[in-house]
Amino acid sequence: MDEVTIEKLVFGGQGLGTLPDGRKVFVWNALPGETVRIRVIKKKKSYVEAIAEEVVAASPDRITAEEENYLATSPWQIMTYAAENLAKQAITTELFQREKVSIPPFELRAPETEWQYRNKMEYSFWGDEDGLHLALHQRGSHGKQIVLGSKLALPAIDRAANAIAAQLDSLRTRAGDLKTVIVRCNQAGDAVASLFTKRTDFEKLALPEELKGLRVYYSNPKSPASVPTELLYELGDVLLEDNLLDKPFIYDVDSFFQVNVPVFEKALTRIREYVTEPEVTDMYAGVGSIGLSVASAKVDLVELDPATVRMASHNASVASEQMVVNVIEASTEKVLDYITGDKPVIFDPPRAGLHDKVVEQVLEVLPEKVVYLSCNPSTQARDLAKLQEKYSVEFFEAYNFFPRTPHIETLAVLRKKP
Repeated sequence: MDEVTIEKLVFGGQGLGTLPDGRKVFVWNALPGETVRIRVIKKKKSYVEAIAEEVVAASPDRITAEEENYLATSPWQIMTYAAENLAKQAITTELFQREKVSIPPFELRAPETEWQYRNKMEYSFWGDEDGLHLALHQRGSHGKQIVLGSKLALPAIDRAANAIAAQLDSLRTRAGDLKTVIVRCNQAGDAVASLFTKRTDFEKLALPEELKGLRVYYSNPKSPASVPTELLYELGDVLLEDNLLDKPFIYDVDSFFQVNVPVFEKALTRIREYVTEPEVTDMYAGVGSIGLSVASAKVDLVELDPATVRMASHNASVASEQMVVNVIEASTEKVLDYITGDKPVIFDPPRAGLHDKVVEQVLEVLPEKVVYLSCNPSTQARDLAKLQEKYSVEFFEAYNFFPRTPHIETLAVLRKKP
């Protein structure tokens, strides 16, 4: 095995080193300053990806991971929480410097607790002579590892997931007939789930007492992803409710909702401080959580996913007693006319960031204020590099939405230049 010295942590979560032949190597399970022996998992012309199999010289920030299969879901369990937060701040700063985007000095806001925060988990399955088990994929291989749950998940998630697995095991369900189970819960501990099977004749389950509701989907075996092809049946009630800034929001097992609610509320509070206008446009609106929390007179909610649109419409009907709410089912780049110059626009896009047409529309109509919450600061920095021709970053903040993982959430408030 090659021996490598790690220079720094990079966006994505790996440690960066250099091989004897000059190629860069991105290494999981490695921290800055460490010397490690690596196992290569992917080779490219200009770089290599690897996993550190042995730590020859350890960083003082290294700690023992809490879980055996930590690389699957939370590869930063190997460092102290303080070191993790410092690394996320440094990585964010570097991303925006690389794009030559000027941002004000910022704070990375991190929750006190680094465990049991996720309100959504997806588990695979594994079958052996001992029966059916929950499992997670192992990073750097095609294998799976049996698990009882995740230390990142709220306790209700793992109770529900194990109850489903136990029932499937009692029915002697083959792991090969299953894809995954997605379990969600609210802050009160109510859990719902979607089970994805490769069979259209899947047996009828009973609703475990650990779940409020369950959907069972047939998912085309030719697709590796757990996406619904046909709803086979539904048990109980698959709706959940959480409060955000004292407002109730409904979502179901299949619609989008933020994974770490307490930290999301911190970002919402900040957005509400900077967006005081009575009318706003909320693009990539999800169930309407940002727009409905900020606007006081009128809000347009633009969302593409049909399941999420249904939940946004429900939340809009509740809010319609206080304001005018329009829900538009469309991709943002197809309804650019909703981005206008007379009211703030809020973006919370997927990891790919803003479509070029969206950026062009903003630069054409020039809203006075643009709010951009991002789950991928790399694409956010790219987009702000284009927008800074006409905008300056009035406020910037980063959030540790996903402790013990490399993921970073960032918020930028842009003000039109004079």
